[in-house]
Amino acid sequence: MQTPVIKIENLVKRYKDLIAIDHFNIEIREGEIFGLLGPNGSGKTTTINCILSLLSFDKGTIEVFGKTMRPDSYDLKRQIGIVMQNVAVFNTLTVYENIDYFCGLYVKEKQLRKKYVEEALAFVELEPFRKFYPKKLSGGLLRRLNIACGIAHKPKLIILDEPTVAVDPQSRNKILEGIVDLNKKGATIIYTSHYMEEVEQICTRIAIMDGGKNIAAGSADELKQMIKKSEKIKIEVPMLSETHLEDIRLLPHILHVSYADGQLNIQCSGGRHNLVHILEYLQRQGLSFDRVYSELPTLNDVFLEMTGKELRDHA
Repeated sequence: MQTPVIKIENLVKRYKDLIAIDHFNIEIREGEIFGLLGPNGSGKTTTINCILSLLSFDKGTIEVFGKTMRPDSYDLKRQIGIVMQNVAVFNTLTVYENIDYFCGLYVKEKQLRKKYVEEALAFVELEPFRKFYPKKLSGGLLRRLNIACGIAHKPKLIILDEPTVAVDPQSRNKILEGIVDLNKKGATIIYTSHYMEEVEQICTRIAIMDGGKNIAAGSADELKQMIKKSEKIKIEVPMLSETHLEDIRLLPHILHVSYADGQLNIQCSGGRHNLVHILEYLQRQGLSFDRVYSELPTLNDVFLEMTGKELRDHA
């Protein structure tokens, strides 16, 4: 069996009376893009800081690449790249000099470091800006520089904490494409974001944190199967009686039915062919209908049902 890149067992971190991490367990496998989701205060950043041994903790174990992580585990830390939410570059250094400086913390051999810096510049498409200072870059380009500084030394494990905050859609797409490319080249990635569509787009597996606990983990599809709500259906029906609504409520897998201003709204709870069953009922009753909408559950629906919070509200 393959050794997990990260294995956390029964992690507990307290700040006096506050339990920030509450018996947290997780395994992250080699080659994954692992999404770590949670509202503000759920313990994501604290967990990351414990993984990096930047914080001590009260109980539990953390292994990285099969070894116990300690503050002086420099052999492990050399294999990790970190891109935090707050941009951390030097304003007095150019784009090239910034990447060279951070790469130099890990790679001492000059020719190899030069090669790595050039590859990082090309990877984030900042070659035309190599002599620019950070204050001259747009928000999106600055984020790309931040990523280049974190990945230039070619780490096996990359931690990306909200890397697309406050960037334009084009830069966001470039960053997401770059993350997938890094993964294809062999990096295991931990990805945190408040943008559900990003997580669903790139993450192979996802854990949801709340109150310092891992409350659910799996692929996006597996998480969606864990919740009560499934398909949402909207149908424009000019005339519906209360008797019709009661009949629809008795159909299989119907969770909630409402009707207002000629629109029938139905929330289903699992099952297949729900829309077919509803349309067949309307046809049997001779009821005409116009536009029909069907929407499968989103990752945000999963998050809302499991935590009672809208993740996008915390962005």
